[in-house]
Amino acid sequence: MQHALLLAMVLFALGTIGVLMRRNLIVMLMSVEIMLNAAGLAFIAAGSRWGQADGQVMFILILALAAAEVAVGLALILRLYQRLDTLDADAADKMRG
Repeated sequence: MQHALLLAMVLFALGTIGVLMRRNLIVMLMSVEIMLNAAGLAFIAAGSRWGQADGQVMFILILALAAAEVAVGLALILRLYQRLDTLDADAADKMRG
């Protein structure tokens, strides 16, 4: 369990660094996905430690949330790219209206 939680912590830290350091929206979206997978890994590790299926159920919910997040996020990113011809997160300030 310790190794799985350590891996989940490292993945979550990498995802956080990716969100905070990058300005490209696609990279930021992938970093959020890494963070969600790290949380799912932690749930799976905790569930296997105590012999419960709750961790697997939570992971399925996280997968559903990640799928919805990708669908909405990619739609927003495509609309931003159509309007501004850039994927820079700072350019989203120009989309007022």
